[in-house]
Amino acid sequence: MNWDRVQGNWKQLKGQIQQKWGKLTDDQFAAINGQREILAGKLQEAYGIGRDEAERQIQDLANSLKDQSEASNAASRALNARH
Repeated sequence: MNWDRVQGNWKQLKGQIQQKWGKLTDDQFAAINGQREILAGKLQEAYGIGRDEAERQIQDLANSLKDQSEASNAASRALNARH
Protein backbone atom coordinates (compact mmCIF):
# COMPACT_ATOMS: atom_id res chain seq x y z
CA MET A 1 0.00 0.00 0.00
CA ASN A 2 1.46 3.32 -0.92
CA TRP A 3 1.59 5.98 1.73
CA ASP A 4 -1.01 8.18 -0.01
CA ARG A 5 -3.58 5.46 0.64
CA VAL A 6 -2.45 5.11 4.26
CA GLN A 7 -2.79 8.86 4.69
CA GLY A 8 -6.23 8.83 3.05
CA ASN A 9 -7.39 6.03 5.33
CA TRP A 10 -5.59 7.26 8.44
CA LYS A 11 -8.65 7.21 10.71
CA GLN A 12 -9.50 3.63 9.71
CA LEU A 13 -5.91 2.40 10.00
CA LYS A 14 -5.01 4.31 13.15
CA GLY A 15 -6.00 1.42 15.44
CA GLN A 16 -3.71 -1.04 13.67
CA ILE A 17 -0.91 1.47 13.68
CA GLN A 18 -1.40 2.20 17.38
CA GLN A 19 -1.10 -1.52 18.12
CA LYS A 20 2.24 -1.62 16.34
CA TRP A 21 3.66 1.45 18.07
CA GLY A 22 1.99 1.48 21.47
CA LYS A 23 4.35 4.05 22.95
CA LEU A 24 2.83 6.76 20.78
CA THR A 25 0.08 8.72 22.51
CA ASP A 26 -3.29 9.77 21.13
CA ASP A 27 -1.99 13.34 20.97
CA GLN A 28 1.00 12.20 18.92
CA PHE A 29 -1.29 10.30 16.55
CA ALA A 30 -3.44 13.39 16.16
CA ALA A 31 -0.33 15.41 15.29
CA ILE A 32 0.85 12.76 12.81
CA ASN A 33 -2.50 12.73 10.97
CA GLY A 34 -1.18 10.31 8.37
CA GLN A 35 1.97 12.27 7.54
CA ARG A 36 4.84 9.86 7.05
CA GLU A 37 7.60 12.35 7.92
CA ILE A 38 5.97 13.28 11.21
CA LEU A 39 5.40 9.61 12.04
CA ALA A 40 9.09 8.92 11.44
CA GLY A 41 10.04 11.75 13.79
CA LYS A 42 7.65 10.60 16.52
CA LEU A 43 8.99 7.04 16.24
CA GLN A 44 12.53 8.32 16.59
CA GLU A 45 11.59 10.25 19.73
CA ALA A 46 9.49 7.53 21.37
CA TYR A 47 11.69 4.54 20.57
CA GLY A 48 15.15 6.11 20.43
CA ILE A 49 15.81 4.84 16.92
CA GLY A 50 17.49 6.45 13.94
CA ARG A 51 15.80 7.86 10.86
CA ASP A 52 16.70 4.84 8.71
CA GLU A 53 15.22 2.41 11.22
CA ALA A 54 12.04 4.50 11.56
CA GLU A 55 11.66 4.56 7.77
CA ARG A 56 12.24 0.79 7.58
CA GLN A 57 9.55 0.15 10.18
CA ILE A 58 7.11 2.46 8.38
CA GLN A 59 7.78 0.68 5.09
CA ASP A 60 7.25 -2.69 6.78
CA LEU A 61 3.91 -1.43 8.05
CA ALA A 62 2.90 -0.17 4.60
CA ASN A 63 3.87 -3.53 3.09
CA SER A 64 1.85 -5.48 5.66
CA LEU A 65 -1.18 -3.23 5.07
CA LYS A 66 -0.81 -3.83 1.33
CA ASP A 67 -0.71 -7.59 1.91
CA GLN A 68 -3.83 -7.40 4.09
CA SER A 69 -5.62 -5.29 1.51
CA GLU A 70 -4.74 -7.67 -1.32
CA ALA A 71 -5.88 -10.69 0.69
CA SER A 72 -9.15 -8.97 1.54
CA ASN A 73 -9.73 -8.03 -2.10
CA ALA A 74 -9.01 -11.60 -3.24
CA ALA A 75 -11.44 -13.02 -0.69
CA SER A 76 -14.09 -10.52 -1.75
CA ARG A 77 -13.63 -11.42 -5.43
CA ALA A 78 -13.89 -15.13 -4.62
CA LEU A 79 -17.06 -14.58 -2.62
CA ASN A 80 -18.60 -12.49 -5.39
CA ALA A 81 -17.69 -15.12 -7.98
CA ARG A 82 -19.76 -17.69 -6.08
CA HIS A 83 -22.90 -15.56 -6.21
